[in-house]
Amino acid sequence: MADYQITDTVDITDVVCPVTFVKAKVALEELDDGEILAVHMNDGEPVQNVPRSIKEEGHQILKLLHNDDGTYDLIVRKVGD
Repeated sequence: MADYQITDTVDITDVVCPVTFVKAKVALEELDDGEILAVHMNDGEPVQNVPRSIKEEGHQILKLLHNDDGTYDLIVRKVGD
C-alpha cells in the first residue's frame, strides 16, 4: 500500500523531449505544495530526463514504477517554490 495519495496525473506518452518535461512542469505548477503528481511516460529519454529535471527543480521523487506495457509512472511530491 502506498503511503501517498495521488492528487493529479499527467500523461506525456504522446510527446517527445523536451516537451515531456515542460508538460510535467506545467502540471506540477498547478498543484499546491505537498500534493502528489503521477507522470505517465514512455521508456527512453523521458525516463532518463524527466525525473532528473524535476529533481533539479527541487521537487521530491517518491517512486518510479515500471508498468507491464513498458511505460513508467513517476510519482512526484511538489515542494514549495
